[in-house]
Amino acid sequence: MTTQQTDKIMRTVFVDTVSAALDEDPRIAVVTADISAGAFAPARERHPDRVINVGIREQAMIGVAGGLALTGLRPVVHSYTPFLVERPFEQLKLDLGHQDVGAVLASIGGSYDDPVWGRTHQAPGDVALLDTLPGWTVHVPGHPDEVEPLLRAALAGSGRVYLRLSARENGSALPTGEFTLVRKGSRGVVLAVGPMLDGVLAATAGLDVSVLYASTVRPFDHAGLRAAVAGATPEVVLVEPYLAGTSAHQVSETLADVPHRLRSLGVSRDREVRAYGTATDHDAVHGLDPAGLAVAIRDFFH
Repeated sequence: MTTQQTDKIMRTVFVDTVSAALDEDPRIAVVTADISAGAFAPARERHPDRVINVGIREQAMIGVAGGLALTGLRPVVHSYTPFLVERPFEQLKLDLGHQDVGAVLASIGGSYDDPVWGRTHQAPGDVALLDTLPGWTVHVPGHPDEVEPLLRAALAGSGRVYLRLSARENGSALPTGEFTLVRKGSRGVVLAVGPMLDGVLAATAGLDVSVLYASTVRPFDHAGLRAAVAGATPEVVLVEPYLAGTSAHQVSETLADVPHRLRSLGVSRDREVRAYGTATDHDAVHGLDPAGLAVAIRDFFH
């Protein structure tokens, strides 16, 4: 994974796209809890009734979004990952899920994008936590150019969508939606999620394996994985930028009738890193840097 390789970053694309959508679609409303509230100041001047900052009240932020959705609006809610998913989880469950109303949640910070802020701003379990609730679509773009098409589709819809933005990115954008076959091989399949792709491609150089790319993980593209496995040995390595094994049950469901082997790589479930450092340092600790990925993947396919 690399950091901000282009002149665009995902959060900037997000703010620009939502600000434009506020001008175009009277259903769109934005709810923040101080984080990035300033980025929406110009939009707030144009639409003071549909750009709401609740202050440092994350549970209220989701409750307000649920109320807006009940009136027919399409709320967009934005904050750091732990303040968007973990702290107000009960409100996600009740004010959105139990009420069966939709919203677009867009997080920043990822698993540990900004380790300078410490553990309070880290949430590698976000997608796994949302996975306990039904009806969520989850997007994990790997490049700023993937953000707008995913976000535009989410804004036009009515469901519950989680858009996991990151400061980490691949060198180039790929089509969004179904899984994309990036490299064809016969030994097995490596499924790279979002910004993990470049590291996976480096780690698998010279290996006879297929590499699949996913920017959308819920719903899971069962047909895409089955098609890739059909032309290869039924061995799968799942590489995710969040909690290791988050989508392991989806892989197992896809291949329920096919004897297979699975290795899940991601942020460790067995340890909490209590140091600050850089995001690259954290990658190395969790074996998610290209060198660590190469060791794990090559050992699996040995």
